[in-house]
Amino acid sequence: MIKSMTGFGAAKGSSGPVEITVELKTVNNRHLDCTIKMPRMFLPIEETMRGIVQKYISRGKADVFVTVDTSKADDIAISVNHTLAKAYINAFEELADRYGVDAGYTVADLVRFPDVLSAVKKEEDAEQLGAAICSVLTMALDQHDETRRREGDSIRADVSARLDEICRLTDAADEISPRTVVEYMERLEARMAEVLQTTGIDEQRILTEAALFADKVAINEETVRLRSHVAQFRETLESDEPAGRKLDFLAQELNREANTIGSKCNDSQLTKVVVELKAEIEKIREHAQNVE
Repeated sequence: MIKSMTGFGAAKGSSGPVEITVELKTVNNRHLDCTIKMPRMFLPIEETMRGIVQKYISRGKADVFVTVDTSKADDIAISVNHTLAKAYINAFEELADRYGVDAGYTVADLVRFPDVLSAVKKEEDAEQLGAAICSVLTMALDQHDETRRREGDSIRADVSARLDEICRLTDAADEISPRTVVEYMERLEARMAEVLQTTGIDEQRILTEAALFADKVAINEETVRLRSHVAQFRETLESDEPAGRKLDFLAQELNREANTIGSKCNDSQLTKVVVELKAEIEKIREHAQNVE
């Protein structure tokens, strides 16, 4: 099963009142290049996130965006400065003893003094939030994987159809190639008859020349390799392993054989077949470069 390198995934989750959103997109790239953008406080879990991404994606340019919304969190706490409060109480009692008066203070009086109470922002549980982010990332990757599978199915169907066409064109080349030798013999015999009008034609010479020509323009080795590469291509398309690099290599090999056939042919029909063959191979190669 092949997958496209391009895809998009998004997921939302929460950790208590904190809402988490993870989005990721991938495009073609020769190797895996993962960029993660998120609040700096979560940088300690970046390597863990990269490890999760690597389990899903083997190559491509991946951009991961993490948004953490704490607007709904009850994140304000009141801090009591007990040391300062005790110092105030000691001061009250010292004044009461020294001047013989009743201290007469209450808690309400105490908290009016500066810095006894202060409002502070609660620290979120970073470990818990990190685990939640990784969980949401996994959900986004699952969705991303599904979009890549669907596009991979479309690519496989199109490539399979083009491989069928390559096989048809290969058969056509095999059928045309022997005719070029016969036509060459006929042209050679006609030319020799024209030049040697009154002299007998050396049939053995014609056969020898035709044999040399046939060896020079023979394409059976190339067509055999073409069919072999097509078979390997089909097998790789059904593999569960990442196949992009192998498919790209096989596409290059298909193109190499087509070029060799093109260099040997001197027949207009065969030239037309080679042009169509190379057009199909180029389209397959474009697909291969978009496969993981």
